[in-house]
This record gives sequence, C-alpha cells and structure tokens, in this order.
Amino acid sequence: MIRFILLQNRQGKTRLAKYYVPLEESEKHKVEYEVQSTLYLPLFLPVSYSRVPDPQFSLQVHRLVVNRDAKFTNFVEFRTHKVIYRRYAGLFFSVCVDITDNELAYLECIHLFVEILDHFFSNVCELDLVFNFHKVYLILDEFILAGELQETSKRAIIERMSELEKLE
Repeated sequence: MIRFILLQNRQGKTRLAKYYVPLEESEKHKVEYEVQSTLYLPLFLPVSYSRVPDPQFSLQVHRLVVNRDAKFTNFVEFRTHKVIYRRYAGLFFSVCVDITDNELAYLECIHLFVEILDHFFSNVCELDLVFNFHKVYLILDEFILAGELQETSKRAIIERMSELEKLE
C-alpha cells in the first residue's frame, strides 16, 4: 500500500503531496523533512527521527540531493516503510510504500505517472504542476485510489482525463 506521494523540486519545495494514511499537519511537514533527510544523507550520518530538522539543516541536506551519485539505489528504508524515488529533470518523485511491496513495480508506477503528465500537459514542467495542481490531483486519483494502483493503462487514463476536460 502506498502511504504517501511527494513531488519536490531541487530546492526542496514540495510541489505535490498526497497522503493515503491520516496524519496531522505537523506530522506531514515532519515526514517531508525526514524524506529529504533520509534520501540524501550519506550512509554514515545518523538521522534523528525524534525532531523536525530546522530549515537550515534541510537546505544542507537538499544540497546533497542535487549532487547525489547516479550509482546509488532508488530505494531507501524509512521508519518501517520504504521510499522509492526517481528524479526527472528538476523534480523528485517519491513514493512511500510498505516494506514488503515490490520496489520495481513502484518505480514503473512513477515512470507511468510522469509519462501521463507529459502527455497530458504536452512536455510537462514544474510550472504546470504548480498552476494546474487540480488536474494533477485528478490524474493521480485516476491512477491511484486509496493507496493502491487502480489503473495501469496509460491510454485509459488519458481517455478518462479527456472526457473530464470536455465536461469543463
């Protein structure tokens, strides 16, 4: 089951966040900082999960994201779950799933989501996500429902989105 999906830019700003488990607002911010910290800290640097890092710390951590070596794996253990992430241009797509879920399936899920966004927005960029966030959430809701993958057909999702566009 998917716990949450985060889209963050290179500066560490969250551009899209969808949570499939109930969390308080303060806990959501804590999770976003922890995901940044977990993904991009070197293995020898311990991470404290008991407090939220200050913004200066998250900026330092985020600098490590930009310089992260491509040889590193895209799977990271996070608390009692796994975070699967992928970088496309200036955006990091992160999906937190149960520890027993298949990592490669969720890497493909991220790739399919990016392909759908790219097709729908005709060469998607970060500004498309910011100014058309309601459409991005619609696409995500067609794709994932209650934390589970519902539709894996790119054609079916795009057809459904074009039907919804006609209604507007």
